[in-house]
Amino acid sequence: MTNPSILVIGCGNLLRGDDAAGPSLVRRLGDRGLPESVRCVDGGTGGIDVVLQMRGVPEVILIDACCSGSEPGSLFEIPPAEFENLPPPAGLDLHASRWDHAVALARSLPGVDHPRTVTAYLIEGERFEVGEGLSPAVDRAVDRLADLLVARFIGCETSEAASP
Repeated sequence: MTNPSILVIGCGNLLRGDDAAGPSLVRRLGDRGLPESVRCVDGGTGGIDVVLQMRGVPEVILIDACCSGSEPGSLFEIPPAEFENLPPPAGLDLHASRWDHAVALARSLPGVDHPRTVTAYLIEGERFEVGEGLSPAVDRAVDRLADLLVARFIGCETSEAASP
C-alpha cells in the first residue's frame, strides 16, 4: 500500500450507543471501497494513540459523536482553520485525552511531520448507554457522511489522475 494522502480516524466507543459513530463510519467506508490514497483507522477512545497514525499524512479527517443538545443526527463540520492555532497541550492525562489534544500534540512535537490539514466531523448523538446500538438518526447521519466522503475521495482521485 502506498502512503496515504488522507487519513480518516473514527473516534468513539463501539459499546456505548451513538458514541460508536466514528468507528462505525470507518467500517462503512471500508465496505464501500476507497482509493489507495485514503486510509481509515478506528481511533477508539485513545486520543493520544492517533498521534502516531497522523505522522507523515498531509490531511486528516476526524469523525466523532458529540452531545451539544442539537437534533440527534445533526452533522457538524469543524473546518481546518479551527485547528491552525491550537495551543500546545499541557498537563495531558493519557486516560482522559481527546482527539483535539492529539492534533495539538502532533503539531507541537519537534521533528514530527504532522498533517497540514485537519477537519473534524461531529455527529450529534442521542443515546450513549452501554450496550446500545446506534440510534436511527445517527445511523442515517453516518451513512450520509460516508456518502459525502466517498464522493469527495473519488473526486480527488479523478482530479489527481487528470493532472499532468
